[in-house]
Amino acid sequence: METENWLEWDEDTIHSFQEIFLTWYHQEKRNLPWRANTHPYNIWISEIMLQQTRVDTVIGYYYRFMEEFPTIQDLANADEQKLLKIWEGLGYYSRARNLKVAAQQIMDDFDGVFPNTPEEISTLKGIGPYTTGAISSIAFGLPEPAIDGNIMRVVSRLFEIDEDIAKASSRKVFDAATRAIISHEQPGEMNQAFMDLGSNICNPTAPRCEECPIQQFCLAYKNKRQTQFPIKTKKMKPKDVYYIAGAIENANHEFLLLQRPETGLLAKMWHFPLQEVTKQEYTEFVHTWQKDDEQQLSSDLVAEELSPQIFDDFPVVWQKKHYGEITHIFSHLKWHVLLFYGRTRENFVPENGQWVQSDDFSTFVFPKPQQKLVSQFNKYQKLDKHF
Repeated sequence: METENWLEWDEDTIHSFQEIFLTWYHQEKRNLPWRANTHPYNIWISEIMLQQTRVDTVIGYYYRFMEEFPTIQDLANADEQKLLKIWEGLGYYSRARNLKVAAQQIMDDFDGVFPNTPEEISTLKGIGPYTTGAISSIAFGLPEPAIDGNIMRVVSRLFEIDEDIAKASSRKVFDAATRAIISHEQPGEMNQAFMDLGSNICNPTAPRCEECPIQQFCLAYKNKRQTQFPIKTKKMKPKDVYYIAGAIENANHEFLLLQRPETGLLAKMWHFPLQEVTKQEYTEFVHTWQKDDEQQLSSDLVAEELSPQIFDDFPVVWQKKHYGEITHIFSHLKWHVLLFYGRTRENFVPENGQWVQSDDFSTFVFPKPQQKLVSQFNKYQKLDKHF
């Protein structure tokens, strides 16, 4: 970085910036349920939910969560499966588990009272620098920056900061720049002003500079370089992983669900049996057993097994057609899942499995891929009455 441009602002410029920006925020701020008050518990829950998730998606989850767990103590005592069920569909389920652990920390280490200093707040499980800053400023009125993608985008354009925002080391630069201009009287409002501006006006690829309240202060706008900021290296493409899924039904019209291990991706959640395959095997299944091949719909065309290596632990007669594929992208993985339907009369129960009526699926915690598989299965079952 050639210069720390924020150091060139004098007190009058800073005061003028704060006044203009905060006036705009109070006039234009979004009406969001967690802004109804500044209780730290409410702010905490909303900020964790908003990580990697759109605001309009979070609103409904926030209402349901606060109704089910209205206090820190309720959250600390929550049944984990019930907690995950409330969270179902939001993704990044470690966030929900960390909330429960942090609530227990508050009960044990802070006598049930939410800590009120950045140092103590940052000791809570799942709370990093951004959430620490958001809670400290909004709930406790402390002049702490809440550095997220929105703030880095706005501030990088404001001061033409050419640090790569994808690098953790760059956060120190944005922290210093934001601290220099944050309001000490209304720090929470200013952090939220940055959030709203970054979300609605100072967009990543097409900033609406003509609507920006702080346009007159922005170096990138002055120099017509808005789209050159922020500097960000591209993320690595998620790794493709391929699975065959089996919707296995027994004589009681129950389906086999398996629970994932206690740790790792989608920990403790439930899904149809999955078998990882190579890309080549997956492609062969897709093209060999086309789901739209009408000749494969009759009951006499079934496969005793998908292949010697696929689902060989389950004594199942498989329908020799697939029900299509679903895809799901995690931060580092892209799942490709091809769905098959099979039946069994054997009474087998894997150690991590359970037979479940489809009407009871709603009581189990399903990750998003499983929700997609159930939807896919229901769609093709309505079309297929032959097997």
